[in-house]
Amino acid sequence: MGRSATKPLTLGETLGYGAIGLIVFFGVWSLLSFSGAVPRQFLPAPHELAARFFDLLTTPFAGATLPRHLASSFFRFGCGFLLGAAVGIPLGLLMGWSRTLDEIVTPVFDALRFIAPIAWVPFAALWFGTGLGGPILIIFAGAFPPCLINAYRGARFVGRPLVEAAQMLGTGNLRIIVEVLLPASTASIIAGLRVSAGLGWQSLIGAELIVASAGIGFMMVQAQLNISTATVMSGMVAIGLVGLLIDVALRSLEAEVRRRGLA
Repeated sequence: MGRSATKPLTLGETLGYGAIGLIVFFGVWSLLSFSGAVPRQFLPAPHELAARFFDLLTTPFAGATLPRHLASSFFRFGCGFLLGAAVGIPLGLLMGWSRTLDEIVTPVFDALRFIAPIAWVPFAALWFGTGLGGPILIIFAGAFPPCLINAYRGARFVGRPLVEAAQMLGTGNLRIIVEVLLPASTASIIAGLRVSAGLGWQSLIGAELIVASAGIGFMMVQAQLNISTATVMSGMVAIGLVGLLIDVALRSLEAEVRRRGLA
């Protein structure tokens, strides 16, 4: 009898299938590179990419080593992401609580949130040039909407008996938002932070490709101008690894919140 479609895979099976996928991926990559089907200048072999990646950890390129470029990028990301969360979460909770504020903000928000973060690049360049403000604005444009939407949804779906019980006890509006809506919306807020972080990190790299004079995106542009494919791909690997670490950190936070019974 065949395996049931709903039966979960064992850990060994999951690791085995994952290993097969990696072997096929690197096998095809190596075949294309070593066979000459794609020139090595444009598709270095896996071992050449690995060597270049580790070389960039200590050897400066475009004015800095890979870790320093990443540190510059992560600082911009942190500023834009935290700003998006600091504005989006309270505003979302307030909109979920106040129908009047919801009606005022929603038309403006709906008009702006469908503008792709990368579309803000020319505007950011005009306002801030290659300074810190441009990338932060673009990251904010990517990180802000998920924070607001998920906080709003969390607040809207809080059980009315909880709110009514707090009102019967004479609790003020601010305390209801902080002590009732916020805890009850924690799971939704954290889910929004995960989406927000992913969009913010992607937005940062897009911004740095155009309006930055340092950072991992800037390094990749300089590598492209020098036709250094291995350096460009090293930047892509670094971007993926950092994005994965950000998501793992937020997933750990989500798990800890659930473990403590806060969501």
